[in-house]
Amino acid sequence: MANEQKTLIIVESPTKARTITKYLGTKYIVLSSMGHIIDLPKSRLAVDVENDFCPEYITIRGRAKLLNELKKTASQASQVLLATDPDREGEAISWHLKNALSEKNGNIHRVEFHEITDSAIKEAIANPRNINLNLVNAQQARRILDRIVGYYLSPILWKKVKKGLSAGRVQSVALSIICQREQEIDSFIPTEYWTLDAVLVHQNKQFRASLVSYKGQKDYLKTKALTDEVIAYLQDKTFLVHAVSKKERRRRPMPPYTTSKLQQDAANRLGFTSAKTMMIAQQLYEGVDITGVGPVGLITYMRTDSTRISTQAMNNVRKYIADRFSKEYLPESPNIYANRKDAQDAHEAIRPTDVTRDPDTIKNDLTPDQYKLYRLIWKRFVASQMTPEVSLVTSVIIRAGECEFRTSGSIVLFDGFTIIENEEKSEKDMLPELHEGDMLTVVEFLPEQHFTTPPPRYNDASLVKFLEESGIGRPSTYAPTINTLIKRYYVVRNGRQLVPTPLGKIVNDILTKFFPDLISIGFTSSMEEKLDLIEEAKSEWVSMIKDFYVPFKKTVEHAEKHIEEVKGILDEETPYTCQKCGKPMKKKLGKYGFFLACSAFPQCRNAQPYPLGKCPIEGCTGNVVKRASKRGKPFYSCTQYPHCTFITRDTPAEKDCPRCGSALFVKRKKSEGETVFCLRDGCGYKIDIL
Repeated sequence: MANEQKTLIIVESPTKARTITKYLGTKYIVLSSMGHIIDLPKSRLAVDVENDFCPEYITIRGRAKLLNELKKTASQASQVLLATDPDREGEAISWHLKNALSEKNGNIHRVEFHEITDSAIKEAIANPRNINLNLVNAQQARRILDRIVGYYLSPILWKKVKKGLSAGRVQSVALSIICQREQEIDSFIPTEYWTLDAVLVHQNKQFRASLVSYKGQKDYLKTKALTDEVIAYLQDKTFLVHAVSKKERRRRPMPPYTTSKLQQDAANRLGFTSAKTMMIAQQLYEGVDITGVGPVGLITYMRTDSTRISTQAMNNVRKYIADRFSKEYLPESPNIYANRKDAQDAHEAIRPTDVTRDPDTIKNDLTPDQYKLYRLIWKRFVASQMTPEVSLVTSVIIRAGECEFRTSGSIVLFDGFTIIENEEKSEKDMLPELHEGDMLTVVEFLPEQHFTTPPPRYNDASLVKFLEESGIGRPSTYAPTINTLIKRYYVVRNGRQLVPTPLGKIVNDILTKFFPDLISIGFTSSMEEKLDLIEEAKSEWVSMIKDFYVPFKKTVEHAEKHIEEVKGILDEETPYTCQKCGKPMKKKLGKYGFFLACSAFPQCRNAQPYPLGKCPIEGCTGNVVKRASKRGKPFYSCTQYPHCTFITRDTPAEKDCPRCGSALFVKRKKSEGETVFCLRDGCGYKIDIL
């Protein structure tokens, strides 16, 4: 069949194109644009600030050949359908494609689907529409806004701090949030306090109760002496049950995933970074080869802030629950979840495209990480439409003289939605049958010393949660924002924690002092709201950019004059000597962290990885340095390689062993803190840090 009789469908990725091709006949040609094909140039502002901020778009370098191929195919097609992702970014890609291809084919329309399934694709093709210019304008406004911020701020950082730095509208706020938390941690002073539990017996069954007040004071146990005073007071006191209350607690299931909630859960439960979560979700959305079926899109579109699901999906999941479980697990009417006030609600929640496709039935077709994420999404979706878990909670107040103790226990009466998790119900909190007036026997007192702890550093999950709740960014921006901070070496990962580097702190100090509005949570959130108004055709994008640009430009001019140059502030003298010229080596900060560079630069250009401590191999005079494998994964080895073969993936602890002086290393565990240890044979130094 000739090309002119065919319909050309353009999507962003080859994987998506392959999956869609499976559902369509020979009347269609499905090609990929490989993402954006037309954009602002990287080398200049390309925004006419004197002429209504008119952008200058160009074909992205290296994409001209691809665009010409699309034009050639479009010229031979009966029509062109633009099937890019159903969001602002996808709409902008389609707009650019239509403008570029319209000279070759005048019959171009937009189609939109939120899952890559046979029915969704065919329904979309049957209902083409025009480009939504409101969506395009919202994307264009964001793109120009971010370009203006980056174009004016980045050169200031290059001039005043070091080359290669950048500042962005959302990334600068995220950096500020991380730095503020680090300041709170640095200034935190721990305070001692104690807790006191009593091990009690009734009807030959032991249980624990905690002291909540002594002589009417709730926070009395501030020192060991005060704790000992209370224990001495209790020695001759009778422990009596003062009150017992029982009530049923119904725990409802959580709604199906939005993008941010998926990133948070994947971080907390699977240990995935936000970027990894979105990459795997993209794979599941675009299509995975299933044995005997071929490429299948397993989940709906993964960028959404809505908890809504379609009527058909609702009917399918309710039927699945009714068929697999007893009727008690299916509520009489569907569970409906309210969206956040600022949710776009353009897409459904993230859910499996076919709820009958149990994760375990396709486990062998998925990578381990794909299986984990799909299983997380599938279980959350099924559970969201099940009945609540019902527990009987018993609360007990116990008095001994002027001391009040409390304890509680619960029994699961009906597991409800938790059956989908196959959770094992623990009975460790089970209490004996207690009644008012019962006398209890004391087995022992368990005093325990504690210290207040600083607020935890942000990780991917908590940062995404904070950004979402503060109205900063959108589902599609969270992962790229964190990635950019790490790429610029403003932030590093310490286990799962996000820790600002010295460079990040310097950049944040400058932005905080000279651009307070830019890193203000309220200001950034209001900008997001204005972009939403443009999408809803309630505001005009040029005036929105102008309102921002005029005061911003004045702030930039003031900053250029008054920011003090801090180049070289992070450079340090070291005891190391250049092997090439004999001059001292300096510790300098580069794109990927600290390194050693010859002080005679540029006459001598010798540079080396920065030593992280003495090699732990007995008799070796080398140092431990960070290296990267061919796949980019970090490891640590000796500078004397190949004469010394020391190598490890354990992370250096940035301090020396107090016993032998060689480098210490650290292992981190999810809930057990970290262990710092020495690798030198015979040393044996080891310390656990909670």
